[in-house]
Amino acid sequence: MNSYLILFIIAAYFGMLLLISYLTGRKSSSNDAFFLGNRKSPWYIVSIAMIGTSLSGVTFVSVPGMVRSIDMTYMQTVMGFFVGYILIAKVLLPLYYKLQLTSIYSYLGDRIGQRGYKTGASFFLLSKIVGAAARLYLVVLILQTYVFNAWNIPFEVTVIISIALVWLYTFRGGVKTIVWTDTLQCICFISMLAIIIWEVKDAMDVSMGGMMQAMTDSPRFRIFEFKDWHSTQHFAKQFFSGVFITIVMTGLDQDMMQKNLSCKSLKDAQKNMYTYGFAFVPVNFLFLMLGVLLLALASRQNIALPALNDDILPFFCTSGILGHSILIFFTIGIIAAAFSSADSALTALTTSFCVDILGVQKEEATKAKHIRLRTHLMISVVFALIILIFKAVNNRSVIDAIYMVASYTYGPLLGLFVFGLFTKKLPRDKYVPYICIASPLICFTISHLVKQHFGYVFSYEMLMINGGLTFAGLWFSSKRNTKEYGNKER
Repeated sequence: MNSYLILFIIAAYFGMLLLISYLTGRKSSSNDAFFLGNRKSPWYIVSIAMIGTSLSGVTFVSVPGMVRSIDMTYMQTVMGFFVGYILIAKVLLPLYYKLQLTSIYSYLGDRIGQRGYKTGASFFLLSKIVGAAARLYLVVLILQTYVFNAWNIPFEVTVIISIALVWLYTFRGGVKTIVWTDTLQCICFISMLAIIIWEVKDAMDVSMGGMMQAMTDSPRFRIFEFKDWHSTQHFAKQFFSGVFITIVMTGLDQDMMQKNLSCKSLKDAQKNMYTYGFAFVPVNFLFLMLGVLLLALASRQNIALPALNDDILPFFCTSGILGHSILIFFTIGIIAAAFSSADSALTALTTSFCVDILGVQKEEATKAKHIRLRTHLMISVVFALIILIFKAVNNRSVIDAIYMVASYTYGPLLGLFVFGLFTKKLPRDKYVPYICIASPLICFTISHLVKQHFGYVFSYEMLMINGGLTFAGLWFSSKRNTKEYGNKER
């Protein structure tokens, strides 16, 4: 019965998304609506939607599981996130609104040069499509294992249906649609998270006060690490890494900034960023709180846990320990978290490829719309193919390595934007692609050698080193530039 009930809920859920897509896209399906929502998105809706985009399906299962390895020290990084959001609101958003950008990488064309512009956009495209496909693959794999295998549905069919559904509710309205669908999905997965926490409380047979006491008494309830400088969880490393991660993976990421640019004004976009940044802290705390409670429950009932941290939450939700109905809530939560991230990534990739690579803004409106529709379909197909390649590889360590390599490409974006914003030098454009390619390769080599010879494992701080190397390369390949930027619109 659960299988059929889950299928009905999934169908009803996507029916709601398609209805929202129809209502938001029926009056306008132009490129301006797709790329920027006609710049009419309510800031408070965008704020909720951005939480949905930030917390993927992998986050839904990984953050509770990481408590077993690093306790609650991830909160140190989350605190850094909040500072990063403030810096984005104060430094980057005013620049983007002043230039009236559709793609944030257009700034690099004015400030650095055309090769720097194309390089920055290409690095984003590579990072986002590989990273988003890897996250969606892991979620589809969980759904396949715990839900769809019961109906003997092949993995390939699950992937195609998943991507097709995302394409169906995004191809018409783009950002105009996803600010609303992601808001719905955010509300869904946070509600499911709260329900799962409540079910854990009942399984522990304690009151709310008893649950909080069990959490604070747990040895896993450790947030700060100030003593061990060599630890990757040291406060300084985690906090400042959180600041830079936010600047790069939100402020310099078309996926996240596209929703901000759809707000009515700079003031609204800044209010959205402050609200979103503030709300992101307690949401992550709830995920970590769930992890602590699951470990406490396992300890009380002598439950043998899976070897992989990412399998802890799925194990509890599918084994019947929390009751049989919890699988339904888990499925809704993970679908909502996964697809709020995937639909946003698909829209951002379409926007960046059309604007930054194809220059669609220079075309006549009807032709530009046709180009955008074809691009959206093409990227959807590429998404599906990458996921199927991950399945064919079928090696978790290889997939993690691919994902890690893709994450290295955010360092050059950090270096490019910092150089453009805080210097007046003009790099020699022909050298920029080589500098941006060399920087992550050097970082990868340094990380490998240091680990091999000294046993030190770089964490998020590698992002800052990567950006610093790119900045240094641009500095030494440039001359002083007196040209003023920000007066012309794009």
